[in-house]
Amino acid sequence: MMFSYTSGTTGDPKGVKLTQKMLLMAATAVMLRMRRNNLGLTEADRYISYLPLAHSFEQALFAMSTIFGIQCGFFGGDVLKLTKEDIPVLKPTFFPSVPRLYNRIYGVIQDKLKEATGFKGWLVGNAIATKTAALNTTGAVTHGCYDSLVFNKMKAIMGGQVRIMLTGSAPISKEVLDFLKICFCCPILEGYGMTETSAGSCITIPGDPKSGHVGGPVCNVKIRLRDIPEMNYLSTNNPPKGEICFWGPSIMKGYFKNEEKTAEALPDGEWLRSGDVGVVHPNGSIQIVDRAKNIFKLSQGEYIAPEKLENVYVQSEFILQAWIHGDSLHDFICLFAVLDPVKLEAWCKDHNKEKNAALRDDALIAMINKDLMRLAGENKLNSLEKPKQYTLLVDPFTIENDLLTPTMKLKRNVAV
Repeated sequence: MMFSYTSGTTGDPKGVKLTQKMLLMAATAVMLRMRRNNLGLTEADRYISYLPLAHSFEQALFAMSTIFGIQCGFFGGDVLKLTKEDIPVLKPTFFPSVPRLYNRIYGVIQDKLKEATGFKGWLVGNAIATKTAALNTTGAVTHGCYDSLVFNKMKAIMGGQVRIMLTGSAPISKEVLDFLKICFCCPILEGYGMTETSAGSCITIPGDPKSGHVGGPVCNVKIRLRDIPEMNYLSTNNPPKGEICFWGPSIMKGYFKNEEKTAEALPDGEWLRSGDVGVVHPNGSIQIVDRAKNIFKLSQGEYIAPEKLENVYVQSEFILQAWIHGDSLHDFICLFAVLDPVKLEAWCKDHNKEKNAALRDDALIAMINKDLMRLAGENKLNSLEKPKQYTLLVDPFTIENDLLTPTMKLKRNVAV
């Protein structure tokens, strides 16, 4: 028996009671899905471990490496040096990670691409357009010409030998995922699961031209939807919508010494309520669209899902971290944004401003607001999902200042 504690994003962490059998079943089910699509991992493969072992994603990965003999290298302890020092030495063939790192890599590559001008700029633009079109129609992530001319330099960021990538733990935007697929010339699978399900329970398949979903359930779980009438999420919708519920041999039996929370998560003792709202598409793939938990209501009665909005606004090139806040006493939402230090330093230099003064500068706020409204429009957010007040920050949310959990998720109850 192992106690794996949840992140504690909205309250005290809960001790999930997991057994060796549960972890074995989950790891084996994910590997079987990969092997059926010719992506099996062997003793010749290697990955880099940088997530904390408290993270259920890392537990599942290490279980896979133990069961199937995959080589595991451990990073030096500084995530900021991961792509500069650790990855070039290990040269992983399998790279599992979380959206926070993928978003950072995406931002670095985008900044480099903006520097390309003239013929080089034309070549890069044409290469990206060609591969994006192929990805959207056939799911192809390689190109006979452009990979060697343009994308080999981008592949070098991951050591140059990665053939499979995986993202999990939190949602990632379609734009970032598709862009990284064509840059690294390999499939990037998206997984979905919980600590309570022994991590991976759904995973996409390579070659799927559509992103933005988490694939279908692996062979060790069953999934059903629970209606949420107050949010108009119903299994009778077309396509069906509702709270995702799990059943199977990898599902926890309860929380350690917490009967109240156990009863909430497993009201019938069998089916686990995830708290995530999903849509089941005709091909069986599942798209996470909302949270049944971690939502708040504004004064006019409208529900807001902050995680969905944060995943949109953090795509801004100016923002490193985002936190959306609101309550039933107000009719608008607020955005607390940690600015990208490189972008902020460049803006201060161009405008001859000190950092602290810049955070209150109308010109900077207007520039960021324009970019955020662009993202809101592209993602079809309604007026209530657009922040009316901003607080710009320099200091990031970290584990050390108690604003992030060990799994890099925001502690909303502490942030308030």
